[in-house]
Amino acid sequence: MSSGPDGPRSPAPGSGEPWGRVRPFSVKTKLGALVVISVLITTGLSMIAVHTKTELRFITVFSMIATLLITQFVAHSLTSPLDEMNTVARSISHGDYTRRVRENRRDELGDLAQTINVMADELEAQDRQRKELVANVSHELRTPIAGLRAVLENVVDGIAEADTETMRTALKQTERLGRLVETLLDLSRLDNGVVPLRKRRFEVWPYLSGVLKEANMVASARATMGSGGNHTRTDVHLHLDVTPPELTAHADPERIHQVVANLIDNAVKHSPPHGRVTVKARPGPLPESLELEVLDEGPGIPRSEWRRVFERFNRGAVRRPHGPGSDGGTGLGLAIARWAVDLHGGRIGVAESERGCRILVTLPGESSGPS
Repeated sequence: MSSGPDGPRSPAPGSGEPWGRVRPFSVKTKLGALVVISVLITTGLSMIAVHTKTELRFITVFSMIATLLITQFVAHSLTSPLDEMNTVARSISHGDYTRRVRENRRDELGDLAQTINVMADELEAQDRQRKELVANVSHELRTPIAGLRAVLENVVDGIAEADTETMRTALKQTERLGRLVETLLDLSRLDNGVVPLRKRRFEVWPYLSGVLKEANMVASARATMGSGGNHTRTDVHLHLDVTPPELTAHADPERIHQVVANLIDNAVKHSPPHGRVTVKARPGPLPESLELEVLDEGPGIPRSEWRRVFERFNRGAVRRPHGPGSDGGTGLGLAIARWAVDLHGGRIGVAESERGCRILVTLPGESSGPS
C-alpha cells in the first residue's frame, strides 16, 4: 500500500496485491464465502457424526443437500440479473432503447448493469439525434427546393421572364442548398476524421482581420439577396483585439477559420440589436500557442448547458434568444468548432463572463498537438 501527502492510499487497480480489488459484496467474495460455508457445514456434520456415532452416509447426504441449497441460492442471485441483462440487450439489438437494467447491486454485476444502462442512454441519444438530423435536413432541403422549382416552373410556363431578378431568386435558393451541403460535408469529415492538419506559421492580426471582413461581406451579401434570418444581420458590430499586434501562431489556418467563423456566426445570431461581438487573441503559455476569445452581449448560456452546447445537433431544449440552434439550423456550428480545436490538441469551452457569452479557445504551440 502506497502513501501520499494526505496519508495512505488504496492500492491501485492491477497493482498485483491479491486483495486490492476485492469488495465486500463482490462476486469473488460470494463465491469464496460459498466454499468456506460448504467446508464448515461438512466439517461440522462430520464432527457431529463422530460424537453421535451417526453413519457417515447420512452425514454425506445431509452435507450434499445443504451445499446444493446454498449453491442454488448463490447461483440464483448471480444468474437472475444476467437474465435481465440478456433481455435488455436483446431489446436494444431490436431498436428498443427504452429498457434499462435495475441497478440494485454493489458487485461486478451492478457495474455491468450500469455500463449497459449508459450504453442504452448513448444509443438512445444517437438515435434521437439521427432522427433530428433527418427532420432538420428534410426541412432545410424542402424550402429552397420548393422555391427553386416554383421559379423555374414560372419561367418554363411563360409566367415570368428569365430576367435578372428572377435569376437572382433562383441563385438565392441554390446558395441555400450549397450551404446545407457544405454543412453535411463538414459532418462527414467530423465523423470520419479524414481531414489532415496543415500547420504553418502565420500572423494573427491580418489573418483574423480577414476572417471578420469575410463575415461582414457574407452577411451583407445575404441581406442584399433577401434571404432573411439571423445569419443576415448587419447591425452587429465586429471588433478585433489582438495583443501584441505582431502576435504569431502555428496552426492550420483553414481549420482555425472554421472555428472563428462558426463562433462569430453563433455570437452574431444571439446578439441584441446593434450589439457588439469582440474577437480577442492573446499569446498562450507555450511558444507560438494562441488563446482566442469570442464575446457577445446577448443573454448568455446557462451554466447547466456549458458542456452540451458543443454536442452535435444540440439546438437547446427551449427556444430562447441565446443558445444553440435558435435560428432553427442543424446545430452543427459549435460541434464543428470543437472538432477543429480537438484536431489541434487544444481546448474549447464556455468561460465566465459578466455579460453575454464568452467562448475561450486555447491552441497549443508548434511542438504540441497532432500534425
